Amino acid sequence: MTSTPSDPAVPTLDDPVPAARLGGHPPLVSPAEAAALVPETATLLVSGFGGVGYPKLVPEALAASEDRELTVISGGGVGDEIDRDLVESGDMARRYPFVPNEHARAAANDGRVAFHDRHISRLADEVRFGGLRVGMRGKTIAVVEAVAVGPDWLVPSTSIGHTPAYVGAADRLVVEVNRAQPLDLARVHDVHVRGDPPNRAPIPLDDPLGETDGPAVRFSPDKLAAVVETDRPDDPYEFREVSATDEAIAANLVAFLEAELDRNPLLADAVNLQFGVGSLGNALMSALAAVDFGDRDVTYVGEVVQDGLLDMLDAGDLRGASATSLALSSEGQERLFADVERYAEDVVLRPADVSNAPELIDRFGVVGVNSAVEVDLYGNVNATHIGGTRVVNGIGGGGDFARNCRLGVVALPSTAVGGDVSRVVPLTPHVDHSEHDASVVVTEHGVADLRGLSPRERAEELIAVADPSFREDLEAYRARADAEGGNTPHHFPSAFSWHSTDT
Repeated sequence: MTSTPSDPAVPTLDDPVPAARLGGHPPLVSPAEAAALVPETATLLVSGFGGVGYPKLVPEALAASEDRELTVISGGGVGDEIDRDLVESGDMARRYPFVPNEHARAAANDGRVAFHDRHISRLADEVRFGGLRVGMRGKTIAVVEAVAVGPDWLVPSTSIGHTPAYVGAADRLVVEVNRAQPLDLARVHDVHVRGDPPNRAPIPLDDPLGETDGPAVRFSPDKLAAVVETDRPDDPYEFREVSATDEAIAANLVAFLEAELDRNPLLADAVNLQFGVGSLGNALMSALAAVDFGDRDVTYVGEVVQDGLLDMLDAGDLRGASATSLALSSEGQERLFADVERYAEDVVLRPADVSNAPELIDRFGVVGVNSAVEVDLYGNVNATHIGGTRVVNGIGGGGDFARNCRLGVVALPSTAVGGDVSRVVPLTPHVDHSEHDASVVVTEHGVADLRGLSPRERAEELIAVADPSFREDLEAYRARADAEGGNTPHHFPSAFSWHSTDT
């Protein structure tokens, strides 16, 4: 597998597509030779977000070589070459900010891997300025996937995530140039690197689809240690079939949004929407085709482009999408790759500290819709831990949008485990988004609009959208809690019994 080196001109806004995969005369090596550049103890900064755009051959070679003690930091979810192979080989000692599969989750819950999830919007700065000082041990090696590389630049592949920050923070840079990803992906990238506080300037965007600095990630030429060529495709997201519960949640969300369009001046001129990654989010996007937005511009302003967004773009229901990752299914990738130039007119990918920046979420008045594990009677949201203890993913960007969007919606089924477990509980033992951040909760049984309500009033609204089989028990809990008094009443012995593993 070889490519002919080309003119190393840096891609720009006016001329975004590189002349070839390799610009200049990069240090081409095998995956094993690249892996040998990683010391025994090191911090591995890897590209990837939403299960796409991650390096594949070098992590695989690391897992097959000598033992290491690695802190692995990605932008978001990545593939099995990282979160299976490096876990099973014992090379992964510490992990930020996400555990996307059963291998990484089991290792975190068993204590074999030290895991701590982080808010996506803050992670780039934490890596750049020492916020993860305890975890970042040894030399810092960035291993990132690109569609093209030159002497002092690269163009990311199917996600940007925190690649610019990681490249900037690394002692050494290893680039996997993936020939399975089209060069024309450069057309969707817009890489704006934020300055350092306290002199950080505002992000220069007054339109969610605006452009700033072009598709290239820049770096010092002496940082580039190795380039590996690959043609291995992503192992992208697989969406489950839409269920009747999903459809009912979507219908309730649509009814709520239609009413909100009439009464909320925030949505008078434009609607900027964000949905969390996953099958439910994808189903909710598809349902938006039923909403009459009138002459308002409707734009996606979030983290991930999923298949449902492509459907909306093709149907003319969406002005465009701003995100950090093309988290598409295999079919969705084929669809986008076949017509990248057309989709690039309406889709832009940005670094994750820009896509998730509180500044932009606030500026564009985003309506954020995210899912959760459970919500308690006062609106506290657990998005990451079963039973309060066992992590199932990570907070990702949910907190960025829950705290900073103008209208935050939590959409979730009312039950889990085949209907045996209520996802509306008296008191959640783990809180990712507090009661101050949740405005609206939607289940298949209705909409709980919590805005302006006291804690006792919130409890009434949330019991009404719980599964009918649990409402009597929740009402009984509320009565016991009321007897204890307080602004936010609780009866702690019975509250925690809902999460007991002994019953």
